Amino acid sequence: MATRTAPFSGFEFLIAWRYLRARRAEGGVSVMTWISLVGIALGVMALIATLAVRAGFRTEFVDTILGTNAHVSVSRATYVNDQGVATRAITDYAALAERIRAIAGVTRAAPIIRGQAMVTLGERSNVAEVYGITLADLKSIPRVAGSDQALGDIDRFDAGIAIGSGIARDLGVRIGDRVKLISPNGVKTAFGTSPRVNAYEVVYIFTAGRYDIDRTRIYMPFAEAQSYFNREGGADEIEVFVADPEAVDRYADALLQAGGPGTLLWTWRDASGAFLSALAIEDDVMFVILSVLVLIAAMNITSGLVMLVKNKGSDIGILRTIGLTEGSILRVFFLCGAFTGILGTIAGVILGCLIAWNIDSIMSLVNYLSGGGAWDPSIRGIYRLPAELRAWDVGRAVGLSLFLSFIVTIFPARRAARMNPVEALRYE
Repeated sequence: MATRTAPFSGFEFLIAWRYLRARRAEGGVSVMTWISLVGIALGVMALIATLAVRAGFRTEFVDTILGTNAHVSVSRATYVNDQGVATRAITDYAALAERIRAIAGVTRAAPIIRGQAMVTLGERSNVAEVYGITLADLKSIPRVAGSDQALGDIDRFDAGIAIGSGIARDLGVRIGDRVKLISPNGVKTAFGTSPRVNAYEVVYIFTAGRYDIDRTRIYMPFAEAQSYFNREGGADEIEVFVADPEAVDRYADALLQAGGPGTLLWTWRDASGAFLSALAIEDDVMFVILSVLVLIAAMNITSGLVMLVKNKGSDIGILRTIGLTEGSILRVFFLCGAFTGILGTIAGVILGCLIAWNIDSIMSLVNYLSGGGAWDPSIRGIYRLPAELRAWDVGRAVGLSLFLSFIVTIFPARRAARMNPVEALRYE
């Protein structure tokens, strides 16, 4: 009578490892097993690399949004002022900004003027979004004041304007050049409104890290913007930055209370929520698609084990005859498949991490081989393809691979365990 042994005893590991190391002529590992190992490694590599790139893209995209744009914009609904004119101007902008700064979690509140104008230099022109802001508030914007590729002196902002590097590149602007800003809503005369044309010295050129911002954004001193856009005595909105932008909605009640009746809020999620939702959906879809690739690779383990069981039929009969139980045989062949899955997963993790860590070099090579233009910032918004390895992404890739590898191994292992030793040894 067969004696039961403890599950996954040492001899079971030894037998499984011997079968995996055996030469093909001895009925050992088949070509299908090697194919499954390589397939699992490539599947896990692709899954980890893709998740890392997707995570890095979202982080970089959100960082460029939060590093330049307001986390919350506070504005007024349209009302009729004392002169009977419908307006949305915030006349008590200084007091409102102070009340907002007093809210717990608010790091900055800056009154701004917003308008559009055409910027020209010589025969070149571009459409720009102009922000009127004070020097102190401008220096507190991380992606503008802290730009690594900035040119000029931000402390001279009150003597001119600051423009994005994209505008500077399109127009050929350098520090010290004087550009013209043309606004259609200029001086009101008896014959109508005439365009306003003013010339300003470019004292600062910044790179915010987002293509659309660098190509359209101009900062102008607050008082000058009030005069230029006919906003004397008022501001268009209050830009609010908070300590926890991901939880920006929790500040809504306090901001509405500070703003009073007629206050409107527009958060960065309102502006970019649809895009971020699309990214989340794409992440889920990519995970499912790449999971199918890992499953296909894992299915090859079944084919390899079926061939191994067939070649090792006599060995199974002998092992059963000398006392191994069905459970021991099942675990031996389960370990054969599990080793394949584990080795493939380890190789995939190493390759995936290497790709994520060297994504910049890989993209440079792809860009070189493709002749340039492999990454178009005008389409994707940011200037490079980032990657961010997260423990959760690596963990679920590893968990998925091991789970699928273990599951597909059970069928051929059960087939080996249920093999009749008499039938297995009949022709030996």
